[in-house]
Amino acid sequence: MEAHNVFVLYGRNGHLIPSKARVVWRSAREDLALLHIPESTPEYYHWSSPHHWLPSGTVMLQGGIATGLKSTPGKLSTTLAPELVFTGTRKFKINIPLQPGDSGGPVVDAYGDLVGINSAVEFFVPMETAFFVDSEASRPNTRAIAALLKADRAHNPAPTASVP
Repeated sequence: MEAHNVFVLYGRNGHLIPSKARVVWRSAREDLALLHIPESTPEYYHWSSPHHWLPSGTVMLQGGIATGLKSTPGKLSTTLAPELVFTGTRKFKINIPLQPGDSGGPVVDAYGDLVGINSAVEFFVPMETAFFVDSEASRPNTRAIAALLKADRAHNPAPTASVP
């Protein structure tokens, strides 16, 4: 695998902090990557249940670098089947207008559970006067992601604090 420097921006005390990341897994075909950063992250999302249907019309919010978490609520435009029915990474549509820079941001349901990750915006006209037609997100197989995390943690254990 070709070496790349990857950095993640995260918020701490109202400031954006860059942290060098290690790529745990990536899929160019699915436009997804799983990164490890050597930082304590007390705030994170929990995936929505892989066992339930998410019907079209389910209320969603999205976040991203361009819009932050200030988007107005929207809805799923497509239904998401449980992982037991569909095992690969699934693309789904939301009716929330994304902007360039929102890719990689969270798509969460009304309970704050992570449903997917912003991945694409379809424009009707050129960017200068963009009219958003459809926004797309991806939902990976969360059981596969959990297995990747477990394997990575077994091979790359977290450093322990030294005792003075």
